[in-house]
Amino acid sequence: MRNALLEVTPVIPESLSRLPELAANLFFSWHRPTRALFEDLDPELWNQTNGNPRLMLRCVDQLTLDRYAHDEVYLARYRQALETLEAYLRVTAPAGDEPLVAYFCAEYGFHESFPIYSGGLGVLAGDYCKAASDERANFVAVGLLYEQGYFTQTVDNDGVQHAEYRERDPRDLPVEPLRSAAGEWLKVSVRIAGRVVVARLWKAQVGRVPVYLLDTNCNENVPSDRDITHRLYGGDESTRVRQEMILGIGGLRTLRALGVQPAVWHLNEGHAAFLILELLREHLSQGLPFNAALEAVAADCVFTTHTPVAAGHDAFGHELIVAHFGDFVRELGVPVERVLDLARAPSSPGLFNMTRLALSGTRHVNGVSRIHGAVSARLLADQWPEVRPEDNPIGFVTNGVHVPTFLHQSWMDFFDRELGSEWRERLRDPEFWSALERVPDERYWATAQEVKARMLASVRERLQREYERKGLSPAQLRHVTRLLDPQRPGVLTLGFARRFATYKRATLLLRDRARLARLVNNPERPVVLLFAGKAHPADEPGKQPLRELRQLMLSQEFVGRIIFLEDYDLQLARSLVSGVDVWLNNPIAPLEASGTSGIKAAINGRLNLSILDGWWAEGWVQDNGWGIPPANVQDPERRDALEAELILATLEEEVVPLYYTRDESGCPEAWVQRSKRAMMTVIPAFNMRRVLFDYTRGLYQPAAAQHRRLTADGFAGARTLADWKSRVRQAWPKVSLRLLTDATRDLPRGERLRLRAAAGLNGLTPADVRVEFVARRLLPEAELTPPPLSSYNQPPREGLWQARFSATEEQDTDGAMVFALDVEPKECGQFRTEVRIYPWHELLSHPYELGLMKWL
Repeated sequence: MRNALLEVTPVIPESLSRLPELAANLFFSWHRPTRALFEDLDPELWNQTNGNPRLMLRCVDQLTLDRYAHDEVYLARYRQALETLEAYLRVTAPAGDEPLVAYFCAEYGFHESFPIYSGGLGVLAGDYCKAASDERANFVAVGLLYEQGYFTQTVDNDGVQHAEYRERDPRDLPVEPLRSAAGEWLKVSVRIAGRVVVARLWKAQVGRVPVYLLDTNCNENVPSDRDITHRLYGGDESTRVRQEMILGIGGLRTLRALGVQPAVWHLNEGHAAFLILELLREHLSQGLPFNAALEAVAADCVFTTHTPVAAGHDAFGHELIVAHFGDFVRELGVPVERVLDLARAPSSPGLFNMTRLALSGTRHVNGVSRIHGAVSARLLADQWPEVRPEDNPIGFVTNGVHVPTFLHQSWMDFFDRELGSEWRERLRDPEFWSALERVPDERYWATAQEVKARMLASVRERLQREYERKGLSPAQLRHVTRLLDPQRPGVLTLGFARRFATYKRATLLLRDRARLARLVNNPERPVVLLFAGKAHPADEPGKQPLRELRQLMLSQEFVGRIIFLEDYDLQLARSLVSGVDVWLNNPIAPLEASGTSGIKAAINGRLNLSILDGWWAEGWVQDNGWGIPPANVQDPERRDALEAELILATLEEEVVPLYYTRDESGCPEAWVQRSKRAMMTVIPAFNMRRVLFDYTRGLYQPAAAQHRRLTADGFAGARTLADWKSRVRQAWPKVSLRLLTDATRDLPRGERLRLRAAAGLNGLTPADVRVEFVARRLLPEAELTPPPLSSYNQPPREGLWQARFSATEEQDTDGAMVFALDVEPKECGQFRTEVRIYPWHELLSHPYELGLMKWL
């Protein structure tokens, strides 16, 4: 009996018997009245459990439960929360033909109490699932259940980050084991490195959306395999490969075991790309030839890339892949080189690149902002070697956020009063949100200050817990927090909180410390900067800013003016984005794929001061924040100096004066107008419902339709397309194109342009190719309307206009086919003109997907 554990759990009174039901559905993560039910039981315990409803119900005092079981006010709130959840779940999707989408991601950020996320990728995936639930989408998600999740951060007085990994008892998480009708725990297996690895199946319910999670911590596995799902992004390369095999292959087998038959597979980053190999194995087992099977797989797969630098894409040595996949490749029945070729990048032929595998096995690809889509198209251009980056199949869907998760409750109440409760269903309607202009400034500002005061109180509490843990004195705490006064929230407060990576440049403003000290210490117009963020435990350069900030915090000129907050998580993120006055973001452009924290700030009326990269390059207008153009210089040191100077000058000359210029009532009218404008422009354009709509219309529906086209009649389309591509690839090296008519001349408006070209087709037919004339305006006109927030994998509009040549019956003297163009130009101006030829087939998902094109 020595050191035996004994747990005494409270008995939930009958009148509160459905509290576990409320704790089991992650609807609580965005429905604050439900969360408040648990928090109000015991606020101190709520903080100790990191806002975990399930853990609270295991730990809360019995007397507390008994007292609230007879509290009529509490019981009324409890019944209202149940009715809200029931009503939410009762409203199902209207009958229709929306394809069932299976969404795969390595991490999900639903709530801080469920730490299977590390940063932006996971939070985005969590928001996306929530939006799918709100929209009643035909949608399931798949991921991994990590025993320790991501690390808890502490930072010592020297600025050294310490990572603590904590065991998570599944009983404390909002997950349930998936069981068979006989009550047995459902499991799937994957052969890895000659062993059978077993994964247990769990389900998290996110509103209406089921999220299926796998973990390998089960008795059937050897210790090293039990640790596969131990930590998010933990372990060595072998662990990463095994994690991604469980996610991609095991995840697909999970859906098969549950009888779920998706019409579309969405790979959110390359971690899930082994899914493609498992789909390929399924099709090959039905007798399809390899190339036809690959076409069938790629038809209904969607791939979203989030990484703007080559080093961020997972790539493994071939020996490692062969060691782990030997049994799997034998099941495929194809040479191992054929599998390796699917993931081979021309720039690194000896590595198995997960992004390249995803590109080989999908036909619907996107980045997560307009700039990031273009960056990805350039980065991955050699996947389509003869197609210009701006023309290749990579499109973009700009990210958004789940408004109910990140909009502060006080703003929700404010919208209910000022705009009416229908605002929740009008998130994508810009005209509706223009009504904010008519709201009296004083009422708007009072709400903004109320939200800020709550943020300041939360930050003070967080700092108090940190200082007590470190043994620092109350006097030191008071000195640091003297400007964070919830009773007087008038000090201009800036926030910078995100993953600490070198390209994020957390300490950019510290380059000129004397100037920064003058800015923050102005007695009439003081400024406070709040910082938060984690560096990956293996990222030593990413940890350096933590040391700089800690040293600065302790210096006399910055104490209480620059403050670093430990252990950045979703709770701290919600607090900061809702309450700081200005949200800072200084990435090295164009390395910020999207940067959604600034969206979360803007929907709360907080103003962004950011480099024009990621989403902000699309979201910024002159009066909804401040946009800092990236310095157009090559030298990194010079670039950083120029951009730091511009940010500091903007703070000194615009931000600080605007904030502190008040009317007789103390309201900063001009500031309020910008704040309103931030809400009015960002909420309708960058909410996650718009993102889901764009994916559905532009990617999911075309993918499902393409799959139907290629798999009908026993995969006839897939076979036809694969055979055609093989024939084209063999013929293409000797295909030629030349003009028979001079295209360079002046053309009066109204006169027709007539051109002739000869194409040597090397055995192909005129129906196998398209010959096109492309005209691009040399001096582009200013955009008269805002650019779109998405561009799907359709051929881009390349310039002002393009026109297709028609095949004639003629042949040139060398037997080349003659093509003719007869067109009237649609606009006046000067154009750069070109003629191109590329292979074309009606079954292609994208006209340039073969990557073959020749230009004149």
